[in-house]
Amino acid sequence: KCCWWEGNEEHEWRKMADQVQSLAQLEILCKQLYETTDTATRLQAEKALVEFTNSPDCLSKCQLLLERGSSSYSQLLAATCLTKLVSRTNNPLPLEQRIDIRTYVLNYLATRPKLATFVTQALIQLYTRITKLGWFDCQKDEYIFRNAISDVTRFLQDSVEHCIIGVTILSQLTNEINQADTTHPLTKHRKIASSFRDSSLFDIFTLSCNLLKQASGKNLNLNDENQHGLLMQLLKLTHNCLNFDFIGTSTDESSDDLCTVQIPTSWRSAFLDSSTLQLFFDLYRNIPPSLSPLVLSCLVQIASVRRSLFNNAERAKFLSHLVDGVKRILENPQSLADLNNYHEFCRLLARLKSNYQLGELVKVENYPEVIRLIANFTVTSLQHWEFAPNSVHYLLSLWQRLAASVPYVKATEPHLLETYTPEVTKAYVTSRLESVHIILRDGLEDPLEDTGLVQQQLEQLSTIGRCEYEKTCALLVQLFDQSAQSYQELLQTANAIAMDLAVQEGRLTWLVYIIGAVIGGRVSFASTDEQDAMDGELVCRVLQLMNLTDSRLPQTGNEKLELAMLSFFEQFRKIYIGDQVQKSSKLYRRLSEVLGLNDETMVLSVFIGKIITNLKYWGRREPITSKTLQLLNDLSIGYSSVRKLVKLTAVQFMLNNHTSEHFSFLGINNQSNLTDMRCRTTFYTALGRLLMVDLGEDEDQFEQFMLPLTAAFETVAQLFSTSTFNEQEAKRTLVGLVRDLRGIAFAFNAKTSFMMLFEWIYPSYLPILQRAVELWYHDPACTTPVLKLMAELVHNRSQRLQFDVSSPNGILLFRETSKMITTYGNHILTLGELPKDQVYALKLKGISICFSMLKAALSGNYVNFGVFRLYGDDALDNALQTFIKLLLSIPHSDLLDYPKLSQSYYSLLEVLTQDHMSFIASLEPQVIMYILSSISEGLTAIDTMVCTGCCSSLDHIVTYLFKQLSRSTKKRATPLSQESDRFLHIMQQHPEMIQQMLSTVLNIIIFEDCRNQWSMSRPLLGLILLNEKYFADLRNSIVNSQPPETQQAMHLCFENLMEGIERNLLTKNRDRFTQNLSVFRREVNDSMKNLTCGVNSNDMMS
Repeated sequence: KCCWWEGNEEHEWRKMADQVQSLAQLEILCKQLYETTDTATRLQAEKALVEFTNSPDCLSKCQLLLERGSSSYSQLLAATCLTKLVSRTNNPLPLEQRIDIRTYVLNYLATRPKLATFVTQALIQLYTRITKLGWFDCQKDEYIFRNAISDVTRFLQDSVEHCIIGVTILSQLTNEINQADTTHPLTKHRKIASSFRDSSLFDIFTLSCNLLKQASGKNLNLNDENQHGLLMQLLKLTHNCLNFDFIGTSTDESSDDLCTVQIPTSWRSAFLDSSTLQLFFDLYRNIPPSLSPLVLSCLVQIASVRRSLFNNAERAKFLSHLVDGVKRILENPQSLADLNNYHEFCRLLARLKSNYQLGELVKVENYPEVIRLIANFTVTSLQHWEFAPNSVHYLLSLWQRLAASVPYVKATEPHLLETYTPEVTKAYVTSRLESVHIILRDGLEDPLEDTGLVQQQLEQLSTIGRCEYEKTCALLVQLFDQSAQSYQELLQTANAIAMDLAVQEGRLTWLVYIIGAVIGGRVSFASTDEQDAMDGELVCRVLQLMNLTDSRLPQTGNEKLELAMLSFFEQFRKIYIGDQVQKSSKLYRRLSEVLGLNDETMVLSVFIGKIITNLKYWGRREPITSKTLQLLNDLSIGYSSVRKLVKLTAVQFMLNNHTSEHFSFLGINNQSNLTDMRCRTTFYTALGRLLMVDLGEDEDQFEQFMLPLTAAFETVAQLFSTSTFNEQEAKRTLVGLVRDLRGIAFAFNAKTSFMMLFEWIYPSYLPILQRAVELWYHDPACTTPVLKLMAELVHNRSQRLQFDVSSPNGILLFRETSKMITTYGNHILTLGELPKDQVYALKLKGISICFSMLKAALSGNYVNFGVFRLYGDDALDNALQTFIKLLLSIPHSDLLDYPKLSQSYYSLLEVLTQDHMSFIASLEPQVIMYILSSISEGLTAIDTMVCTGCCSSLDHIVTYLFKQLSRSTKKRATPLSQESDRFLHIMQQHPEMIQQMLSTVLNIIIFEDCRNQWSMSRPLLGLILLNEKYFADLRNSIVNSQPPETQQAMHLCFENLMEGIERNLLTKNRDRFTQNLSVFRREVNDSMKNLTCGVNSNDMMS
């Protein structure tokens, strides 16, 4: 027996005898965890097993479970517990123990090939985890965990069951090494992955291809479960090899379209050999649909091999083989009836164009035949719209890329796209229209409900449709006229069947969406006058339809058709409205002839008319309201269009009548909940921009505009003044009001207009906001809008907060800010412990806005903060002390887990360390340690903004420390302030914190993909000058850990880093250090490129 715990085996086995009873209990718990349907029993079992995992004798009991456990569940528990034990970063298992466990697992699998599948999987997971985490562990100058292929060889020479286990081990090992985990540093993961790639991966890939060749040469009986399983595992292994993240770039698996497989140059031979490609096409032909999708997945990866792996001739030959294989599949498409095969094949077609140029494709021998087959396949696929809708994306992606390449193709061979692209466009359009009747008749799910998918497909169609645009337009005009005529006739029929009306409305909805898309596609191509005139034909028809549907809105309306109209207007606005558009466009000429819309102003009046109509009739339908207001907001941004808009009577009507009487969505009783009022901010942002055009210094006009808001404030004030009031009404009125005000405050980015708003709100109405925060601090639906308004008011956007020399308003505004932060902060801390799933909504979101508000006020440059202490005003002190209280109530992990919170905290910390270092220095030691450790953790954050903020904060702290130390050693030293003296003392008591950050920064610069090198370089010099001895030790440790042949080069790199650097932090010296660091990083990377043994060098750094 192999025993992996204490040395005294006899003593241990005696202990085991005593544990037989607890073994039986563990087995019962495992059964309860995995089999019971009673939730309470399962939770109790889970709790007990978590305690078992954390118990000191877990390791010994796991071996007992594997040796003597009678159920598969107990074996599974043992394997998963052991995986946790070998994965832990604190108190890791000794090397000898890990070697023993790994050997034991291999023997266990070899002697028990018929274990339950999930147990085998869990044991292989344990083996691969030990192998990955111990990849750089040496024993007697040998890497002991790198012999996976020889470990597996004995399995491959045994029965089919053993072969399956062997292949699964390699497959899971490749997968395990390819996947980063959150508990270990990304740098360590990349070093292991790179070393595995260079030392083992090609051998594993070659082995899997050879085994596949052997399998395809034999007459396998794939009805035999074991032979089927072996082939499946072999294909999975090959796919994992090809899917490996070779250069550490695939962080986002969802970006499937852009994938290029970065095969190393050393693999060239495998891809230049046409038999590799042929192997997979042969396998696809000969194996059943249960396995062939995996073959196609491998082909997708092979088709995506980076272009630079081949020279031009080799690439043409490779592409020729690839296209030939695709052609054979299309000529015998029977297997594509299987959904998974079909999906993978669509992906394979898309890769043909994402990785090869149209100019290369047309030169392939059978190109005319292949493009015909692909076009027919696409048309058939689109016509069967109900079959695999998620795969259509790849086909449209292929045609979109082909169509986009047409203007640039230089090859003399014909590309034939002018023949086939219109067929694809027609198939898409007609199939969507034909689907409407079937969906309504059979009550199927309507694809129009999934707006994300529709928008994605329309974006692809916009490019495809612009190729041979005359044909696209002729088709759309013909189909639109047919549907519009049928629709009109049905409306005039007294007893029209509702189903027939719904079908025509559905068809028109699709057509309006598609017309919007093809107009939006104009941006991709150089457009001609004729095409603009065609756009005019389409636009006229949609506007005529709009007039018809709008006239029916008092009685009835179709929500999906309205959303399509808004999508159309958005595309039309992007292309034909605004400062860059040629007003002589043929489109306007056509609009003038048909609808009498002679210029952009008249077209804008149609937009505004539609916006007002929607807000009037669709005010209770949030999707339409929010999209309508977004359209209004987009129109209010353009410089010339906003000036034309203001002259329209409809816009003047909006500016003078923005009340719930005219716009129902502004009412306070029609929303189901408070969060539905968000769209009001968008509305008032647009109104604010429109008002500012002619506002100037006209206070009367401003007062007039603010009348509805003044009335709302007075209502809330009145409600607050009574002892009993309708809380719901007060909340709704106030939340609506502050959302409106935030929109106006955001739009008023000029000093004159913003000062009018400031004088209107202060001092009259700010106390009402303070009162609301006191009353409803526990209800984020109320406090979030109030805090966001306050954060907007103190934000010195475009230098709008410029108070006169004699004005105390800057200080008064900060007092109000301080009061609100203090009120909210003190109240929110009384909430106590909150459930994890509610902590962000109820507490952290509000705190995050308070941090943003304080940051905006402190960095706004309109308050002299030295005045507060001078005159005994505690506003600044209260705000900063509340910040500390709030900060200490947040666990470190939460600071980085919630992106908005981390961004607001770290940007505030940057301002505090820059301008208020004396406050930071005066804090209690544990608070300073908390802040420093938050900086230390933030240095390794994924968010570059957080990381850069941490570097800046650390730089300010280190510079402050260095200056105080330098001052204390001068002969004519001015005595240090009490805070500085305390701060120096604390830092001298805890040197490890600064040293830890020095090693972290150096680690990132040397070993990681450092995206903000300049920011990292700024605090590093100060850290080195404050810790010269530690830096020398660190340097020696890194140098000594390199192989002897590179130690001299590494030593020289460090020498050059400090070349010409003086012992000061003057700008000139810092800049020289930054330049040195750039060279240092490049040289270190060069010297380590051929290096695989290096993570042991990180002992001091990890």
